[in-house]
Amino acid sequence: METASFAAGCFWGVEHAFKQLPGVMETEVGYQGGGSDSPTYEEVCRKDTGHAEAVLVKFDPQVLPYDRLLDAFFFMHNPTEFNRQGPDVGPQYRSAIFPMSEEQKGSAKSKIDKMKEKYTLPVVTTIEENCPFHSAEDLHQDYLQNNPTGYCHIGFDIFSKLKQGLF
Repeated sequence: METASFAAGCFWGVEHAFKQLPGVMETEVGYQGGGSDSPTYEEVCRKDTGHAEAVLVKFDPQVLPYDRLLDAFFFMHNPTEFNRQGPDVGPQYRSAIFPMSEEQKGSAKSKIDKMKEKYTLPVVTTIEENCPFHSAEDLHQDYLQNNPTGYCHIGFDIFSKLKQGLF
């Protein structure tokens, strides 16, 4: 099993989207890329810490290679929206990749270069290194699974396509 981490807007929908992928074994929502050692949801929402809402993904690379995980990441959000996704606005909703190895970093850079060729607007996804992951409060874990009518910026059609591998 390998671990990867991504930020693509509100972590509730991003976590749920990653859970649709065959080969994803576990997910956890949290905060990454900021300056506080123990950020809270309220602090991150107030933009007091510099953290992004992130999702830690544990996956089986034999079933789901990291490069394919990157494909899913770029499929589930708009990498040209700076510090926002849909109606969610602020630096905590930025598009970011937190590589866990030099290999992941190289793959992420290559994928971003490919995305820059695909989009006419600038791709604003960042690669942020050496950023500790801080687990979010329990009520945020598996939020959409536990609250099926909860808000999500990712459309339900995208969840279905991810589950089917149509990304």
